[in-house]
Parts: sequence; C-alpha cells; structure tokens
Amino acid sequence: MPKRPPYAPEFKAQMVELVRAGRTPEALAEEFEPTAQSIRGWVRQADIDDGRRHDGLTSAERDELRQLRKENRELKIERDILGKAAAWFAREGGSIPPKRSSS
Repeated sequence: MPKRPPYAPEFKAQMVELVRAGRTPEALAEEFEPTAQSIRGWVRQADIDDGRRHDGLTSAERDELRQLRKENRELKIERDILGKAAAWFAREGGSIPPKRSSS
C-alpha cells in the first residue's frame, strides 16, 4: 500500500478549527480524506500546543526530543570510532600487544 505524503499544516489547522467549531471528526473524515482518529490526534496535539491540555509533549518539545535523539546517535557512533582509532594507534605505537586470533 503506497504511503501518502503528510498533510499540510494548514489543512490540519483547518480540521482542528472545524472540530472546535462543533463538527465531529467522524463527519469530517467522511467529507475529507483523513481518518477520524487522525483528526482527533491533530486536535489533541493542538490543544497541548495551545496549553489547553498538559498530558503530552508540545510540538516544540517533540522536535527538540527528535533532534536530541539524532544527536545522541551520532555522538555514540563518533565515540565508537574514536575508541577504535585510539586502540589502533596504541597497537601501532607498540604500547599494547597486538590482538591474537583465537583460531
């Protein structure tokens, strides 16, 4: 099943406003393409971002968390590379005996 591109932020905001104006997510789902569950999720996230709810992360916090996780992955990779390079240079310099194969 092909994955559709994400909905535009303007479209999501319009759906949120229609729900806040009294339309149900189910009625909007019948008229437009997204599912009622998607629309409910957009309303929930908009409520969190607007300070109406406090039971989740704001969009800004989600973006920051995503960025920090990416940065953490990159730092772990760099640390592993540096550790291997330090071990290689130590062996080449003769301060550590070379690894012997167990075969």
